Amino acid sequence: MTTPSITVTYLFDPLCGWCYAAAPALNYLQGVEVIEVALAPTGLFAGAGARPMDAQFAACAWANDQRIQQLTGQLFTQAYRDHILGAANRRFDSGPATLALTAVAQTAPDRELEALHALQHARYVEGRDNADPVVIADVLNSLGLQAAAARLREPSDALRVALLERVAAARVTMQLLGAQGVPQLAVAGQGGALRLVGGDALLGPRDALLARVQAAAV
Repeated sequence: MTTPSITVTYLFDPLCGWCYAAAPALNYLQGVEVIEVALAPTGLFAGAGARPMDAQFAACAWANDQRIQQLTGQLFTQAYRDHILGAANRRFDSGPATLALTAVAQTAPDRELEALHALQHARYVEGRDNADPVVIADVLNSLGLQAAAARLREPSDALRVALLERVAAARVTMQLLGAQGVPQLAVAGQGGALRLVGGDALLGPRDALLARVQAAAV
């Protein structure tokens, strides 16, 4: 008898350093045959959550990023520090990246997680601004996601509405589960009830992560 599939909804923001740290764990979950990973951007650093990248904020971000690197091994390069955190007039705004991921969800939904990881790598490793639509479109094109890049360059009202709906749904899920911050996992159990698996599970051993997801799905 085939084992029922488990739907894991990933609550995240493209500019969240801890979400970048969780990337290997998400790749692992996506590779588990019975698990389906669905992305749910929360808009944490978009809209009212966006802000200028001033020196004080950049210093706090770098200190936090170094802690993440020490704990997880995920790389935050000097190029990122110089060209993203150290650049004048940058915006810390995940809106463009979230819009791009929504375009990918519409045109190549099975590649959305891949696109997210590519955008994170562009920022934290290559030092490219993934809050810049031009950079984002270039990353999408490099993945062969030209249709999504085209939608990002000239976003339609339908794409913007889809973005708002995804963010609203993610926030409802967070409120329902009492989730604080990202990353978090919402696991659909039997009967469709959602259970929360905290982001700490994404930073630990893979077998422990899988066990927590499986337990939440019962």
